[in-house]
Amino acid sequence: MRPALAAWLVLSLLGGTGAQDTCGDPPAAPSHSVPAPQLSPEERLSPHMPESLRCDACHAIAFQIEEQLRKAEGKVGKKALKESDYMEVLERSCSQDWESYGVLELDGEKRLSGPGLPRQQPLSVMVSGGPWPSRLSKLCHGYVGEQGEARIYGAHRRGPAALRQLLCHGHKGPCAGRKDRPDPPKALQNEL
Repeated sequence: MRPALAAWLVLSLLGGTGAQDTCGDPPAAPSHSVPAPQLSPEERLSPHMPESLRCDACHAIAFQIEEQLRKAEGKVGKKALKESDYMEVLERSCSQDWESYGVLELDGEKRLSGPGLPRQQPLSVMVSGGPWPSRLSKLCHGYVGEQGEARIYGAHRRGPAALRQLLCHGHKGPCAGRKDRPDPPKALQNEL
């Protein structure tokens, strides 16, 4: 019996099979590799939002403004906010950290990803941080300055679609004439 055991041990070592192969361990799960998006020099270094991502960025900004204004109105019983209150909310909306947003690549196209934007594919790598938060903040302040706080608040009072139309889809908006980018889901509202 000893010579058989010794022969098996020698053959196992020479054959490269280890004890785990004979003990019935499950086979290793296949691994998936998803590369990070390859960013151009403009996408990595420019202080401005790349043109190809401005429509997504506008939808993210509209979503954040809508959420912040809705929360503020909820604190006063869904009544209209005073001018000083909605101006403060808009400033706070644009000055937030924006860290939950980043860029990913979907079917060879770079897209902004984060709250208020359409869900992306489950296996993707998002590059966040870096220049994206400051770009979103700068764009948000630009929209507020260009459109005016009262006009933005008035659009909000008409509903999320009106705010997106004003900021993103108007004549000079970053999404003007684009049909290929779906509108983000509407913010859920608890209405009784």
